[in-house]
Amino acid sequence: MSDDAKVQRRLGLVMWLLAWGLALALLTWYFLQKQAQDYNPNQQVQTLDVQTSGTQAPSTQTIVLKQNRQGHYVASGEINSKPVVFLLDTGASLVAIPEGLVDELDLVTGQQISLNTAAGTVTGYRTRVKNLSLGPFTLYDLDAVIMPADSNEILLGMNVLRQFELTQRGSKMTIRR
Repeated sequence: MSDDAKVQRRLGLVMWLLAWGLALALLTWYFLQKQAQDYNPNQQVQTLDVQTSGTQAPSTQTIVLKQNRQGHYVASGEINSKPVVFLLDTGASLVAIPEGLVDELDLVTGQQISLNTAAGTVTGYRTRVKNLSLGPFTLYDLDAVIMPADSNEILLGMNVLRQFELTQRGSKMTIRR
């Protein structure tokens, strides 16, 4: 076999390996995106304008959230103008923020408190959230707790949810203010 043939063969092998590597990278990217969408189908919160019946008053802002595959309502939002992921939790009294996000969200750790969670009693800390946004809704100066947790998921508790009208039908939740 000539030297030119060997070079061409090596070049062909390198191109073949690069093609397979690129295909593997694209498939990995696709399935990671799909997994993220399955976990949080509300990465872009769907907003509806609903006219108040029989009045000339301005319309009410409404959002619709889809359940994820586990049956939870997860949605993207913001705390202190930083992007976060919320898990709507009617069993949580306050917004609960994992301690790993304290610095990223510019939170001040306050008084130590005991928290009763599904996993038992844990030690947490009081804090204040300057602003919290979910779709078109923004709330200001909210009580929250910092809790030990391994995830970056923020529990959206009843101190926020009670300010809205929540309606669940099938696998969708409508939130109206």
